[in-house]
Amino acid sequence: MLRIHGIARSRAFRCIWAAEEAGLAYEVVPTGFGPGLKAAMAGINPNGKIPALEDGGLLLFESLAINLHLGAKAGPPLMPAGDDASRVLQWTLWAATEAEPAAMQWAYNTFIRPADQRDPAQAAAGAEALAARLQVLEAHLAAGGPWLLGAAFTMADCNLASVLYGAAMNGFDFSPCPRVKAWLDACLTRPAALAARKQREG
Repeated sequence: MLRIHGIARSRAFRCIWAAEEAGLAYEVVPTGFGPGLKAAMAGINPNGKIPALEDGGLLLFESLAINLHLGAKAGPPLMPAGDDASRVLQWTLWAATEAEPAAMQWAYNTFIRPADQRDPAQAAAGAEALAARLQVLEAHLAAGGPWLLGAAFTMADCNLASVLYGAAMNGFDFSPCPRVKAWLDACLTRPAALAARKQREG
């Protein structure tokens, strides 16, 4: 059985969702934030962070890499072969390098940090940067869809939607990008997503 180290109110949420989509048996090893985190994770993740995955003798860290591994275990359509596999990698890296930094800049200065530590200018800059990335996604979905690779939901959708989850749940304005909003709503209401969200939100 897969062992996901973390808590649902962390990036481990992404891995829980991916395991649900893949139909793989897993258990969550509750490991939360706090002063004991690095020590608790020392033998699992050398970075001392969550999430991390144990799959037999394999140890993995980085939530989106874990998800790619889970997708590979499930196979098509979640993790397709050939050129579409490369497209899954493309959108996963885009999620990490383009969408997430902007989303987190906005999030830290909107709802994560205590109110007296938030910088409105940084929040606005993050929102502007994320909005620009979402226009790229909007154009892509307009040319194809309903999912990132076309007709089938893949790990690309899971990875990008899980990165955008925090913005979606905390009031980011997606209205200028109606196709993105519809796509994200469809992702976050899939049965596997709802099962993961129940662990996080419930």
